[in-house]
Amino acid sequence: MFNFSKNSLDKMEGVHQDLQDVAHLALELSSIDFGISEGCRKMCTQREFVRTGVSQTMNSRHLTGHAIDVFAYVGGQARWEWELYAEINKAFKKAAKILKVDITWGGSWTTFKDGPHYQLNWASYPIQP
Repeated sequence: MFNFSKNSLDKMEGVHQDLQDVAHLALELSSIDFGISEGCRKMCTQREFVRTGVSQTMNSRHLTGHAIDVFAYVGGQARWEWELYAEINKAFKKAAKILKVDITWGGSWTTFKDGPHYQLNWASYPIQP
């Protein structure tokens, strides 16, 4: 069984509790260890990410605490092979179903595949004014 490091827990500060709950259960269910690389994001960071092509929108769910990015952790190192993220996604899907939380995986997007990205679905979790 895997556990989040203090760094990963700190990265989830300000993230919607439902998404935190899904991430924790997904880590318990996952056959691959993973950590949290980003939760809430500042607007200046988002602008830079859009400028450099890391992100394609200024309407990111990271800005409101409705998204996280993960990284696969294998053999003591962060890894980026697509197969690892597809496997981690199985755990996220199962955790979300158990907890009845509507999530979207960035790896399922058609135009900009983002395997490390998970967000609460817009329809179920609109941004509150």
